[in-house]
Amino acid sequence: MIVTVTANPSLDRTVQVRKLVRGGLNRASSIRVDPGGKGINVARALALHGVDVRAVVAAGGIEGEQLVALLAGISIDVVRVPAVGPVRINMSVVEPDATVTKFNEPGALLDDGDARALAEAVLSGAEGAHWVVIAGSLPPGVDSAYYAGLIRMVGSLGVPVVVDTSGPALREAVQAGPALVKPNLRELEETVGHPITTIGDVADAADELLELGAGTVLASLGADGALLRGHDGNCYAEAPVTAQNTVGAGDALLAGYLSEGCGGLPALVTAVAWGAAAASLPGSAMPQPHDLRPDLVRVASRVPWDRRLHRDP
Repeated sequence: MIVTVTANPSLDRTVQVRKLVRGGLNRASSIRVDPGGKGINVARALALHGVDVRAVVAAGGIEGEQLVALLAGISIDVVRVPAVGPVRINMSVVEPDATVTKFNEPGALLDDGDARALAEAVLSGAEGAHWVVIAGSLPPGVDSAYYAGLIRMVGSLGVPVVVDTSGPALREAVQAGPALVKPNLRELEETVGHPITTIGDVADAADELLELGAGTVLASLGADGALLRGHDGNCYAEAPVTAQNTVGAGDALLAGYLSEGCGGLPALVTAVAWGAAAASLPGSAMPQPHDLRPDLVRVASRVPWDRRLHRDP
């Protein structure tokens, strides 16, 4: 069983346009709505591959009801914690060349009672889990140390924790000692406080997270693949992809890594295959088994330290 935690879920509305005209009329050629939020996306990807998964989610309002309804057709044990405010709606406008313009709402206020209820639901559902995945942004009203507190509480049960968040919450969470941290390039730069331009820079930034308290760092790098770095070494892999929409690709990558259970290079190869597949799908769809091409994943015999990064993670 893998438990995911989404404190700030969303309904992800993806609008496809022929051309985005700023200040003008834009007509949609297609529209889709997916349940969203990093933890929800990880749970969706795992469930589509037959992994036993429980999603703990703070979801208020009729939007929360719609979110749960969208998850009803997937084999996910959804634990809904009622919240005062409604689930946010995020919009992605996608152009034919796969350029994505995103409009993300901040999310509804989560008051102290809601935050306590969410933590209690996580602890009651985490007993005996293989992993607890704490993922996504914190909603308004929640202290940046909230995830760090959750990590310590879940850790007291002997359950390893993954964290995937951003900003001050990420740095504080890393200091709480999670087993795995999954940052993208932007999140790495925010945490270490300086630009990252090469694969070697990524490794150095990952080392800073290890020194802060992370057990292992899985850095998702978009078109540049992913770097797995731990105290006992590192490995790097990438895969070619014709991107439709990269929203949720990093979440699929994390789900793929966790699905292997063993970690290391085999898990990294699976992770990159899942992430590449997700990027090739419309909206924030998660890949199914028939979408995967692990045979296209290239594992580097030597990490290309000097390679410059694309800026599209």
